[in-house]
Amino acid sequence: MSLRRSWWGWGFEERKLDPAALAATVRDVLGFPVGEVEEPVALESIVVPEPRIQVPGGAPWSIDPRDRIEHAYGRSFPDTVRAFRGRIDHPPDGVAFARSEDDVEMVLDWAAREDVAVIPFGGGTSVVGGVEPRIPADRLGVVSLDLSGIDRVVEVDAVSRAARIQAGATGPRLEAQLAEHGLTMRFFPQSFELSTLGGWIVTRAGGHFATVWTHIDDLVESIRAITPTGAWESRRLPGSGAGPSPDRMLLGSEGILGVVTEAWVRVQPKPAFRAARAVRFADFLVGAEAVRALAQSGLHPANCRLVDALEAQQTNLSPPTHGTHAVLVLGFESTDHDVEHALARGLAICREHGGVWDDPGAGGAAESAVSTWREAFIAMPYLRDALLQLGVLSDTFETAITWERFGAFHAAVVGAVREALGRPCRVTCRLTHVYPDGPAPYFTVLAPARRGDELAQWEEMKQAASDAILAAGGTITHHHAVGRDHRPWYDQQRPDLFAAALRAAKGAVDPAGVLNPGVLVDA
Repeated sequence: MSLRRSWWGWGFEERKLDPAALAATVRDVLGFPVGEVEEPVALESIVVPEPRIQVPGGAPWSIDPRDRIEHAYGRSFPDTVRAFRGRIDHPPDGVAFARSEDDVEMVLDWAAREDVAVIPFGGGTSVVGGVEPRIPADRLGVVSLDLSGIDRVVEVDAVSRAARIQAGATGPRLEAQLAEHGLTMRFFPQSFELSTLGGWIVTRAGGHFATVWTHIDDLVESIRAITPTGAWESRRLPGSGAGPSPDRMLLGSEGILGVVTEAWVRVQPKPAFRAARAVRFADFLVGAEAVRALAQSGLHPANCRLVDALEAQQTNLSPPTHGTHAVLVLGFESTDHDVEHALARGLAICREHGGVWDDPGAGGAAESAVSTWREAFIAMPYLRDALLQLGVLSDTFETAITWERFGAFHAAVVGAVREALGRPCRVTCRLTHVYPDGPAPYFTVLAPARRGDELAQWEEMKQAASDAILAAGGTITHHHAVGRDHRPWYDQQRPDLFAAALRAAKGAVDPAGVLNPGVLVDA
């Protein structure tokens, strides 16, 4: 069955959750008043303005209203609210559906001549305003360049365990093609079903696995991109000390230094050995100390995600019979050897910090809890949309901090968000990725929405959270990128001389400034 993308929210229309079925959870678990279910405006009722410019006719161009609406936003909370209510503030004047590098070159050449901005668009899953066609007023127009049609695994090197993959391939698409060779990329961000390889690269995305190869940076061998001044391609190597890396310039570039069209990435056989447990802790910060010990042990677990008590309840990691516990999802895997010994040592470390877990033979409870969490992890973006329909503000933000500052940092950020939103509100936290020197905390915010005024309510929360993160020494983003939403805090975080160097690099590859103007550097 062919699935259709939701035009206003996350994912596919056929997989949307029923808001009414969540009403009891909102009332009983969160303690929020339950509002009436609100439906999105009818797509057919939305009128978008006529294109300001005339785009070239024929393939690959479209000025169809639905295509323009679907490329007007990413999938952040404010994006979703505006689309849900029929507010399409900055529709592109047209959409180019590239099917080859020649199409990409054609669009960039045309845009530079016509003084039109170009927004590279992969899966459209940005949660930081990274693909919204919100551009400076001095541009004559803006088009969205959709890379989803460039989606093949072009070449596989089984000896070196690498593959050349086109940038528009979504997670399921590239994994299905690699499986034909008995291989996998093993990169699973929460947006896996919709996001693309090119999107992962230009946003420095983080995958599901918690240690060692956590970022797309760790899997890239080389990258090819098309710029308005020519192609940019690095040499394929396992590593190099030959000056600043061309790949490292493109990683995290968010489309301003070129349109990524393909990359060589590291792949591997599907792991044959796995072992996992869900470990409970009486307190989240105590569990964090266990995670620090695991991160510094050299065991390198594939999964090491600590979830606080409220989120554990929401995802059924901590059933009512176990009370309110923080829960650690601890897992190991290997393509080569048994990992039970590594799991045993990891559990011993947890025990030293007060961790407890169910015996694997106890009705399959241990594996069931981990599987339940995985399913909830992928479904969370769908949950956000359903909660919006019930009148609940639900959003996330992530960061990173060193271990010695984590306790004070956690308290400062949670306190700032609660003060901004008032009561009642819930702020949960999980550690998604961990390093020997610090964790990446991922916060979820839940509060009764001020219906009709959600955007102002969100801005108050976002300002408070972001200010608190920087004041306490964290980063404005660990793996969600900068986009337009994080730009004010990114400007504070980076050194001024680096900003000047980045502007100079953009001037070299994009002298007319057509690529994603306003992201990372001023237009």
